[in-house]
Amino acid sequence: MKQGDLILLVSPKGKRYLRRFEPDMVLHTHEGMIRFADVEQAGCGGAVTTHLGHLFRILRPSTYDLVKGVKRSTQIMYPKEIGYVLLKLGIGPGVRVIEAGSGSGGLTLALAWHVGATGRVYTFERRPEFFALSGENLEAVGLLDQVSRFNHDIATGFYPEEYVAGDPLRDPSDADALFLDVRTPWDYLESAARVVRPGAPVGFLLPTVNQISELLAAMEESPFEDVEVLEILVRRYKPVPERLRPEDRMVAHTGFLVFARHGGLAAYTRPAPLPPAPDLDLLDQPCGDTPAPEEESSPNSGQSD
Repeated sequence: MKQGDLILLVSPKGKRYLRRFEPDMVLHTHEGMIRFADVEQAGCGGAVTTHLGHLFRILRPSTYDLVKGVKRSTQIMYPKEIGYVLLKLGIGPGVRVIEAGSGSGGLTLALAWHVGATGRVYTFERRPEFFALSGENLEAVGLLDQVSRFNHDIATGFYPEEYVAGDPLRDPSDADALFLDVRTPWDYLESAARVVRPGAPVGFLLPTVNQISELLAAMEESPFEDVEVLEILVRRYKPVPERLRPEDRMVAHTGFLVFARHGGLAAYTRPAPLPPAPDLDLLDQPCGDTPAPEEESSPNSGQSD
């Protein structure tokens, strides 16, 4: 465990504390104080007790924990949507992805985590207060260096003042994927089609069916195809063997997801056919008075039965 490492402390009641490790730090909770010098000795996977005797488990946080732990002044995307978005957009090491509508940075964080050090996230947010907050959340989890952030309104396109052609940190052109979490995504379909690679997947998050209808109508006249509309519901169960049943409450509708693909390049045109090749069998035939080769005699030739 090194200074600055993210750790997760879980109380007996399941309350989670996401903190950066500092050897001299003391965490104050309702169950008592925890000295991080003790946390260092116990290590991740171990446990420590507060000064009141309550046991806390020490864990390395998952992406789920990081997303749920961000400070928020906007509604963030839930992990149930984020997981599907990552798969549909093909997010992984080395991928370059554009996001518009950073908000509090929950999805930005997940995208940055999964593209890794070899990929890049280009995120756009027009409101200064949300731009500042998402930056703080990314910095808190150590992912700020993997994100190019623009305080920019995409109504003027995906090329902000900081744009430098060919600069991998400031040029989002030919992105591998794109996700829009904005109120009127149908206004940006043409500019979105120009900034991604041919055939690239794109996604949208919308709260109402009215907006979905508007988007679908606009897509019929856009370069996007292969459209999918869905919502994701999660119903958890009480983990009690003797009384296994659903929880009393569930995480139901939190937003609609729409996915599509850039239509790609124009159809390939096969070049004009070449003139027919000569008949090779005819070329192999002997010509003129060239004698045919003698047949080899079989071992039994000349022998009587």
